[in-house]
Amino acid sequence: MIRINEVKLPLDHSEVALHDFVINKLSINKDQLVDIHVFKRGYDARKKNDIYLIYTLDITLKDVDEEQLLTTFADDHQVKKSPDTSYKYVAQAPENLTERPIVIGMGPCGLFTGLILAQMGFKPIILERGKSVHERAKDTFRFWRTRELNTESNVQFGEGGAGTFSDGKLYSQVKDPRFLGLKVKQEFVAAGAPAEIIYVSKPHIGTYKLVTMVEKMRRKIIELGGEIRFETRVEEINIDDNQVTGVTLSTGEVIPSKHVALAIGHSARDTFKMLHDKGVHLAAQSFSVGFRIEHKQEMIDTVRFGKNAGHPLLGAADYKLVHHCKNGRSVYSFCMCPGGVVVAATSELESVVTNGMSQYSRSERNANSAIVVGISPEDFANDPMQGIALQRQLERNAYILGGSSYDAPAQCVGDFLAGKTVSQMGDVEPSYKPNVKLTDLSTSLPAYAIEAIREALPAFNKKIKGFSNADSMLTGVETRTSSPVQIKRGKDFQSINTKGLYPGGEGAGYAGGILSAGIDGIKVAEAIALDMLNA
Repeated sequence: MIRINEVKLPLDHSEVALHDFVINKLSINKDQLVDIHVFKRGYDARKKNDIYLIYTLDITLKDVDEEQLLTTFADDHQVKKSPDTSYKYVAQAPENLTERPIVIGMGPCGLFTGLILAQMGFKPIILERGKSVHERAKDTFRFWRTRELNTESNVQFGEGGAGTFSDGKLYSQVKDPRFLGLKVKQEFVAAGAPAEIIYVSKPHIGTYKLVTMVEKMRRKIIELGGEIRFETRVEEINIDDNQVTGVTLSTGEVIPSKHVALAIGHSARDTFKMLHDKGVHLAAQSFSVGFRIEHKQEMIDTVRFGKNAGHPLLGAADYKLVHHCKNGRSVYSFCMCPGGVVVAATSELESVVTNGMSQYSRSERNANSAIVVGISPEDFANDPMQGIALQRQLERNAYILGGSSYDAPAQCVGDFLAGKTVSQMGDVEPSYKPNVKLTDLSTSLPAYAIEAIREALPAFNKKIKGFSNADSMLTGVETRTSSPVQIKRGKDFQSINTKGLYPGGEGAGYAGGILSAGIDGIKVAEAIALDMLNA
C-alpha cells in the first residue's frame, strides 16, 4: 500500500474530496484506486474560523507499479510506502508449561500484560486487590453519593485501574515504532469501543464504555486459560537471593512463580512501602500538584473553534497549556476533560483527592482540567517515601479544609487571584460530588505552588480568553498526577536488583495514561514470555 501524509481538506469537505485528492496527487485514474483507508484524522484549529482536517491515508491500488510510483515521488515527503502495522507475537508457550506468570494489578498495564500473555498461551494468574469493574463502579458511585469510602474499591483500586473513571483518553506522546498503541486500540475496539478510536488524533472512550469493555477483555483472558482473582491483595513479594519466588496473599496463601509483573498503579502506597522494606530498588520521581479548574464548556468551544463550535467532527473543545514561572516552577494543564465532571478520587480515609472524568458524549456543562505545578525529588529530599508523605499531607489538609466530610475545598478564581476571603459562588457551578466547601485555597498547597498558579492563570488567559475569569472555579487538591516512585528496571524489563520482578505502567514510573500503560503492559508481557522460554 501507499501512504499519503498531511492531506489537508476543509472541515466540511465533500464525500468525494478524498478520492479526488488521491487521484490527482498520484496521477492515476479512478479505476486504479481500490480503497482509501483513513489511518489518522486530526484537525488544524489555529485559525478557529478556518479549520482544516488533516488526514494520513493508506491507499490500495490495482494495475499500478507501486515501486515505480514510490520512485516517482521519492522527493515528495507526503508519499511513502505504508508501514507494516500488524502486531506479531514474540513467543508461544510450550505445551508442557510448568510455571504460570503472576500479574499484580489489573489497570491498563496489568490488563494488557495479562491479555498478551494469555494470547501467547502462558495462562497468567492476575491478582487484583479491588473488585470487578461492575462492583467497583457501585462502590465508587456510592462514595460520591453517601461519603462511604471503601479503601479497596474506589477510583484508584479495582479492575480497569484509575483510567476507568477518567475521560478514557487514548493518545500519548511516547515513541511507538512497533505500533503497539494500535494493538491496544484494536483490542479495545474488539471489546466494544467505537471504531473511530483507531484513527482520530485524540481518541477517547469515556467511563461507561470502559466498564463494559474491561469486562469483555477479562472474559477473553479467562477463555484463553488465564485466571483472575479479585479482592486479592498481595501482602508480600517473596524474594530469595535477589530472585522472586512467588507472592504471599493477605489470606496467607503463597503462589509460587519466578515471573511476577508489578502493575500496581500510582496509589498502591502500602505496596511501595513493602517493596522499599524488602530492598527492591526504588527512586524518587517528579510529580505535580494543584487544583481542578472548571469553565463552561460552551466558552471553551467558542474560544477554540469560533463559528465552528459544535461541529460534530470537532466535538467538545480541549486545550493544552503551560507556563514557566518566575520562581522557576512550571504550571501546566493536565488530564483535560471536555464536557466532564470533577470526581472524588481518594483511596484513603480522611483524605480528599480530585480527578476529572468524562463520558463518551462529553455532554456535561463544564470543562475541567488539572492546573498543576511540578514537584521535583529535591523538594522531598530525593526520598520516594517522602514524596508519598507529601502527597498524603496535602490530601489530608484538603480533607480538613473541606470540612472533614469528603467535601472538597473550592474557591472562585477571582478570589484566589486577589487573595481575598471567600465571597460567593459564581456562574460556574462546581461539579464535584459529594460537594464543595468554599474556602481559602492559599493554604492547601506549598507556598511556591500557590505563587506559581497565581502567576500562570492570567498568562493562560492570554491564550484562552476567559480562562482566568473571576467566576471560574478551582477545586482542590489534585495530587495523583503520576507516581512519586520509580521502580528501577533494566533493558530486560526486570528490576535492576530483583530478578523475576517486572515493574510496569504508571505506578512503576513508566507510563502516563491508558494508552502508554497498555503499551508498557505489552512490552512487559513480551519480556516475561521470552525469559520463560529461555529459562
